[in-house]
Amino acid sequence: MTAVAQPPEVARPAARTRWDVAEVCLAAAAFAVLCVLVLRATPYLVEPDDYAYRASIVAMTDGHLFTVSGAQAHALAERLAPVLGGSRLGPRPGDGPVQWVRLPGGRWISEKDPGYPYLAVAFQALGVIRLAPLFYGALACLGLYVGGRRWLGSFGGAAAVGLYCSSGAAILFAWRDYMPTLSEASLIAAGTGALLWTVLAAGASTRRRTWAGLAGFVALEAATFSRYTNIVVLGCAVIAALVAWRLRAGRLPGSAVAWWLASVCVFGAGVAIFDTLIYGGPLRSGYRPGEITFSLGALDANLRYMPAHLIQAMPMLVLGLAGLAGIAITWLRGRRAGGQRAAAARRDLAVGLALAACWAAVWGLYATYTWTADPSLSTLQAARFYVPALGAISLLVAWLLVRVPRRQPLVAITTLAVVAALFGLGGWAFHDMYQHPFGSQFVVVPGPGGTVELEPGPAAASPG
Repeated sequence: MTAVAQPPEVARPAARTRWDVAEVCLAAAAFAVLCVLVLRATPYLVEPDDYAYRASIVAMTDGHLFTVSGAQAHALAERLAPVLGGSRLGPRPGDGPVQWVRLPGGRWISEKDPGYPYLAVAFQALGVIRLAPLFYGALACLGLYVGGRRWLGSFGGAAAVGLYCSSGAAILFAWRDYMPTLSEASLIAAGTGALLWTVLAAGASTRRRTWAGLAGFVALEAATFSRYTNIVVLGCAVIAALVAWRLRAGRLPGSAVAWWLASVCVFGAGVAIFDTLIYGGPLRSGYRPGEITFSLGALDANLRYMPAHLIQAMPMLVLGLAGLAGIAITWLRGRRAGGQRAAAARRDLAVGLALAACWAAVWGLYATYTWTADPSLSTLQAARFYVPALGAISLLVAWLLVRVPRRQPLVAITTLAVVAALFGLGGWAFHDMYQHPFGSQFVVVPGPGGTVELEPGPAAASPG
């Protein structure tokens, strides 16, 4: 990960200025397209998870930042009762909101990991909850832009942003405003980009690198608080920072790494205290014992069922694998070349391995998730657990788009063409998941006042 001088053609001031403007415009246009696709689609709550998170966020706007009493939980459940097929499904006497649990002391809380409501409550209070995922998506774009540009040079940032925004999964979960999926994935992408910039910015001041890296780790910590399994990404970031410091990559200052590790330790202690006070133990959560399980026995079924879902939701994963292979091949070819070319290949390999580790950590963990080992699940239901790797995949594909064409006009044309094609696939995937969230079990139909409702589909109506 040693610093490498930019190729001569990138260093020409006139060309750099002109292409810089084009790159910024491409990145901004990609995010704008994402916003348009999301905001023009009528919102509705898809799964019980949406209702559970909404209840938590609404409770926080009412001033209940942690738990609520039994009476408050029941009133909240009646107020936010799900609607299916035009019928309001009110709670049974004494029940709380959907997917909420009663704690041993009699208080109620959502069974979901607690972080996202704290990230979204301000948007709910202002009446703009639909902007919450898009706000964190904007942070992801900023992180990916600065990290991708620092690593890959001109159009590296725009390529990463365009790829991230064009995924069907990104569009879907930017539209599902009460779900944390895109927000946590965006925080991971923002943190990854910030750390990538920090490690490679050998010429920046120690203070600037310290603060940028600290911001990256705080983003990863916030994502972990939203979904505890994201700790695998946080762990990869800690290991990568320690390895980069130990190998003196990019002259990474030890004081900066110390601050980052202190932040992680404080975060870990804070979560342990929170869980102890709320759930009764540092390693406990709102889920009942045995409700969330991981097993190697689920690996075979997930390997059979998940690839189709993932290709529909994130087709660029194929290009991500190609990018990773291209990085390895370039490194093998450049081993004997020496000089600047070999140094660039080593740096790309180091970055590629770090990104691949984050990707593999998330997908490897959920490949053993027993709940997704079910052939009846739809793409909308099953793919969300794999979305946190979206930022790492985008950066790996960006390497393929920037490094292979080499010449700047061809890089720009290739990036624009690939992003446009992926937006086409992403828009189609989003429309399919929006219209048929559970396959043929339910379909979306127009409701009163310009709303939409879920109605039983042909499969649900047929016998058996």
